[in-house]
Amino acid sequence: MLTISQLATYAGVTVRAVRHYHKIGLLPEPARDRSGYRSYDSAAVVRLIRIHTLADAGVPLARVQELLDAAPEQFGDGVQEIDKELRAEIRRLQVSRRRLAMLAAGEQLALPQSVVDYLDRLRREGVSERYLEMERGAWIMIAAQAPEAIDAVIAAKHEQLEDPDTRKLYSLVSEAVDNQGDDALLVEIADLLERLYLRAAEAGQLGDEPFDDQLVELLDAVMLESAPEAARLLAIMEERGWKGWTRIERVPPRDPDTQP
Repeated sequence: MLTISQLATYAGVTVRAVRHYHKIGLLPEPARDRSGYRSYDSAAVVRLIRIHTLADAGVPLARVQELLDAAPEQFGDGVQEIDKELRAEIRRLQVSRRRLAMLAAGEQLALPQSVVDYLDRLRREGVSERYLEMERGAWIMIAAQAPEAIDAVIAAKHEQLEDPDTRKLYSLVSEAVDNQGDDALLVEIADLLERLYLRAAEAGQLGDEPFDDQLVELLDAVMLESAPEAARLLAIMEERGWKGWTRIERVPPRDPDTQP
């Protein structure tokens, strides 16, 4: 008869592991003898070695019991099923490793390549990193909530960048983000936005973004939280009869003395 320490040594595990196997029901716990000690026989050694072998092979402890009690044919089927699950887990981990390897690239972690290319184009246009960070946050939202819309939106964005007014808008907004508190610059941006909005309205392009109301609110929140001056710009636009940032709407011009 063996003590728990001797049992653990024979099986190549720790005493703590033996107690854990007792707790979860994998290894029956013998009754105490008259001296208050628990003694283990050879059957306990064999069972503990089988438990340790299966666990060491990668079999989840929750599945060990069924394999221990299985007939030879069922045992083989069970092992094959676990092997299939492990291979699927390995593939998942390999995908995770590839994503982790992309951490050095920063924005590629959560964004498709088309968005990364678009942000790189803005960078080449001279857009500041602070503004790009704001755009990146919005694109992460879109990639997570409306991935099916990415290609169409990106294509439209590239087309808009062919317009000198749009390129100038990015330049001015980038400057405003880096130089907070410049009301004259915000008015200049508002003038340019109004020209672009009028053009979009004439072309029937206002309100055609493929986003639901909740995503529109989230995208607007990203802009407002990232750039405090954005609230002032939106107020100026409402005074002129335009509301929204992601989804633009025509509204009655607001009295500048009225709180939005």
